Amino acid sequence: MNKLFGTDGVRGLAVAELDCETVMRIGRSLAAVAVANKGGRASILVGKDTRNSSDVLEAALCAGICSAGADAHILGVIPTQGVSYLTELYKADAGVMITASSSPAEYNGLKLFSHSGYRISAAEEQEIEELVADDEWQKLAVGGDAIGRIIYEEKSEWDYIRRVVRTVDCDLRGLKLALDCANGVASRYAKRIFEGLGAACVTVGCAPDGFNINKDCGVDSLDQLRSLVLSKHCDLGLAFDGDGGKCIALDEHGNVLGGDKQLAIFAKFMRVQGKLVSNTVVATVMSNLGLTQFGEREGINVTTAAVGAGNVLDRMMRFGYNLGGEQNGHIIFLDCEKIGDGEITGVKLCEVLKKTRRRASELGRIMECCPQIAVNVPMPAEKRGVWAEDSEFRELVSEYKKKLGTDGRIIVRESGTESLVRIMIEGKRTGVITEYAKVLAEKLREVMDTRTEKELQAEQMLRQLREERDNGLSVLPELKT
Repeated sequence: MNKLFGTDGVRGLAVAELDCETVMRIGRSLAAVAVANKGGRASILVGKDTRNSSDVLEAALCAGICSAGADAHILGVIPTQGVSYLTELYKADAGVMITASSSPAEYNGLKLFSHSGYRISAAEEQEIEELVADDEWQKLAVGGDAIGRIIYEEKSEWDYIRRVVRTVDCDLRGLKLALDCANGVASRYAKRIFEGLGAACVTVGCAPDGFNINKDCGVDSLDQLRSLVLSKHCDLGLAFDGDGGKCIALDEHGNVLGGDKQLAIFAKFMRVQGKLVSNTVVATVMSNLGLTQFGEREGINVTTAAVGAGNVLDRMMRFGYNLGGEQNGHIIFLDCEKIGDGEITGVKLCEVLKKTRRRASELGRIMECCPQIAVNVPMPAEKRGVWAEDSEFRELVSEYKKKLGTDGRIIVRESGTESLVRIMIEGKRTGVITEYAKVLAEKLREVMDTRTEKELQAEQMLRQLREERDNGLSVLPELKT
């Protein structure tokens, strides 16, 4: 069996790759672990986003949970942070969010939480994977009065909303906001939260139909939100992703306030308030160099973790820091949450606007972003972990790193959530890094080539014959592919 868990839980093409049988096995395995740890009937919360496939996967998951002797508590459509928070509030033994976050509608996934509201550990993931793969164990099931029940939690929406509202100590009256809810879970919550705090709101991406989640809207597609901000003269635009975990902002002129700029804004604001623990913010290796330069200028320590919200959280918890996040808009305020939440990020950004009495564009000038180019190259399954060993590609990366020197950097890594290799190049000259990214991507596509060895040998021979002809070493006529 292929490894189930990536850097952001389990994810794949819904029903095709992440099929109902696998999801049922995961539910059964998680429930068995929870029952064993508790020594009796366990309770597991289940939330979901607005994808069409979330309903059928929810049914499969609950079937697995109940067949192992645990109760499945249905939260319905709710942000991922809602599952995390309510798992602890309701004293449940575990929680599961059915979502693929910012991925297209055809994908789906599972994010698993322990009784504390934190994501389950790597050791717990491994234990669940082993149970999922054990065909004989999976045939076992409880019976009679040991079978779990399905329970609907009718107060979960308002319990989550109240939690978000209480993370700020001011109202938002006087602010006009544009909200892009990505046709995801924020469609049900964001407007209620921000209007409940007193803001005037206009929205887009608030008509989920099961198939349009993240489609031409949300954190990865800001054109609709920008038009709304400008046409309605809003003070701030906030875009969320499918499960409400991320938030990307636009100032009143439509300029992007990405995750790095938000971290800088929050770090300085919290330091002034005396709330930034150890005067430190946790970013990732993909964060813009401008964030580091901001920290050096402001006397704020910027420490980095590997890519992934889980890695950021691990570093925060290990050293006791209370602010961290990623470039993609996944911000974690450890004083009030255990996983990033877009709505909390949004209300806290509005709080900064209110308390500093500054325009969003003024806050955005807190740091200067260095030019950065990112390219994604599709990766066949058989090339996972193999492409990085190609000597020619490694030499090319090394050569470009030397040319950039201390004025830039190159990061090439496999995505933890998609079958992609991500190339990121940063430097002072946009033209140079764009050319480097183009060449590296082309070379990597060659490395990823899935043609047969015989076809590759024939192509290599053809190239050699062409070179001999061009150098006058051959009398071959014009060659055709």
